[in-house]
Amino acid sequence: MRLFKHFGLFISIGLFIWACASSPIKKSTTKKEEPVVIANDSLEYEIIIFDIGFNAFLNSIAQPEGFYSQSYLEARNRAWVITWNNRATNNIQFNQDIYENIIDYQPQIDYGYEVNYKLFNYFLFAQRKYKMSLGGSFRTNRIN
Repeated sequence: MRLFKHFGLFISIGLFIWACASSPIKKSTTKKEEPVVIANDSLEYEIIIFDIGFNAFLNSIAQPEGFYSQSYLEARNRAWVITWNNRATNNIQFNQDIYENIIDYQPQIDYGYEVNYKLFNYFLFAQRKYKMSLGGSFRTNRIN
């Protein structure tokens, strides 16, 4: 009988230790975010955005396509492109990791709605992510 008590005690302690042991950590499989491509095939114009988080911003925070008029988007993009390009060419004063490239946006060209919409939303995203203002008399933290 005593043997069964000791055996039961060992089994109980063993189960207790096994239950309290840590479980193996599962490797999180983070899905790599795909770049956003802004293109207008008729103009042979393309912008590729690799900034992590832009896809999520575009799909969850940005206003849906059609919310803004094309002329509204063009006006904002003209102002913000000027500021962006000024900062991209000023290596000393501004972070070149943010302003890597100059944007060749010509106001007289009709890039179409999709290009203007995605460029506009990238500027909104960048202002939020990098806590900056591109000016143009627009609020820094604006969502719409």
